[in-house]
Amino acid sequence: MTHTPAALADLRKSYERAELSEDASHADPLLQFDQWIKEALNAQLPEPNAMTVATVGSDLRPSTRVVLIKGYDARGIVWFTNYESRKGRELAGNPYAALQFHWVELERVVRIEGVVEKVGEEESDAYFHSRPLDSRIGAWASPQSQVIPGRNLLLANAARYGAQFLLRPPRPPHWGGYCLKPEQWEFWQGRKSRLHDRLRYRQEAGAWVRERLAP
Repeated sequence: MTHTPAALADLRKSYERAELSEDASHADPLLQFDQWIKEALNAQLPEPNAMTVATVGSDLRPSTRVVLIKGYDARGIVWFTNYESRKGRELAGNPYAALQFHWVELERVVRIEGVVEKVGEEESDAYFHSRPLDSRIGAWASPQSQVIPGRNLLLANAARYGAQFLLRPPRPPHWGGYCLKPEQWEFWQGRKSRLHDRLRYRQEAGAWVRERLAP
């Protein structure tokens, strides 16, 4: 038997802020993404750079987690993390992944699917050394996704690496950047009566094809 609080089942929201038409959208999905993420930044939303990363392991079970986008260009979408984390291990075995941005206040979602590759060491070094000192020490201190006996291990590791590296911790060999190279984009704009706007971009013969999906 499913136990659902009555108030939860009754939640409703009417989406009426904006629309997304073929005529008003960009033919290049990267330009459309650039417009939307800049609008999210300008709206001063809480963490507009947060995105969900979905990967699939060798057991064919999907998993998701939230990370922060750190850049985007013609190559794709870039973020940084621990290569030995669960997502890192899954990407090593299956490089296909999906990203999702959900800007609740703007009633918008962006979904991106494609192949993930590691960025170059120089790019990873440059970003790592731009981070606050505590974050750089934290990259050494946390054996991400591994079972640990308690928080005290993290604190002890942070103290140990802080004493070892002082103000100049190098980038750990297990830490760096990924870039998802988009093969498909979808832009979702909430609309009234659940008749939402969904535009999908997919590659065909080296060009982007834009098409509308039913909500």
